[in-house]
Amino acid sequence: MAEQKIRVAVAGASGYTGGEVIRLLLDHPQVELAFLSAERSAGTPVGAVHPWLRNHPGAAGLKFRPLAELEDVDPIDVAFGCLPTGTLPARLPLLAERAKRVLNLAGDFRLRDAGEVEEFYPKTAANPPADEFAYYIPELSDGVPESRFINLPGCMAVATIYALYPLFAQGLVDPAVVVDAKTGSTGGGRGGSEQPAERSGNFRVHKLHGHRHTPEIRQALAEFTGAAPDLRFSTHSLDVPRGIMVTAYSTLKEGVAPLDVKRAFAKAYVGKPFVRVRPAPKAPQDFPMLKAVVGSNVAEVAIAVKGDQCVSVAALDNLIKGAAGQAIQAMNLVSGFEESAGLPRTAVSP
Repeated sequence: MAEQKIRVAVAGASGYTGGEVIRLLLDHPQVELAFLSAERSAGTPVGAVHPWLRNHPGAAGLKFRPLAELEDVDPIDVAFGCLPTGTLPARLPLLAERAKRVLNLAGDFRLRDAGEVEEFYPKTAANPPADEFAYYIPELSDGVPESRFINLPGCMAVATIYALYPLFAQGLVDPAVVVDAKTGSTGGGRGGSEQPAERSGNFRVHKLHGHRHTPEIRQALAEFTGAAPDLRFSTHSLDVPRGIMVTAYSTLKEGVAPLDVKRAFAKAYVGKPFVRVRPAPKAPQDFPMLKAVVGSNVAEVAIAVKGDQCVSVAALDNLIKGAAGQAIQAMNLVSGFEESAGLPRTAVSP
């Protein structure tokens, strides 16, 4: 007898993240893609909007529909929110009514502090949810959330958290931390305003102060480790389509040895299939790099210590481990599936 599949809806399925959710779920053995919404592309075949999906046999016949038509379909087990930040709050009542569980990939419900929500997510502040969203990182959260509503972390935020969590969890570093995060062009979404000619062959500042992932990183590290960093977080734009590289600079507390740092990272990620600690990197190619992770649901991390100075590095694919893949990993865990179901571990190269 064939194993029963769960019914999945993707709201905002025409963007880069929504397209990656579809691509990965097309090969998930326990999922039926029951509903895909995209207002401006309603009625359009999925392969016409995402040409890289048009040759998959599972995509044949799939078309986008207006989200309002979710009322007309059978109940959904899991709904993925891939809508632009600020869009979901007004549409949440419908998703909450029709889906047993909602996983949101946008930033709407990540922050707890009302003042920070007002500053960084004003559209969300104007339309707060009736139900609280659990902030969930598969590798760090304690068990499966009881809430029907889950918000996944931001891509640059989660890369930074992977780089810093072991240091703060074991109390190894001073609070002051400097983080330099670099991201590919898909980090701005399909509707990004930057012209390709301005990005091609270029490397530029994105935001040096006030990035909205900054309070999220502080909040997450405080919740998961009990210690909030004094964080200086800056971002830059890479001339690549996808991928994130984070470099975090911290100062070890007195008496902390390199071996303590190595043990902290090993302890933090032992048994975590999608966060890989690079063993004692020596040559540049031994460290995390985009070519080793892009196309996979794997984040690579590594550390280098000299005296009391610690540099920790993390790399991941912003559209997979930083978004779609991470959300499917969460879906697997909350649904009782194998954590790695439908998720790639190998990168794409060259």
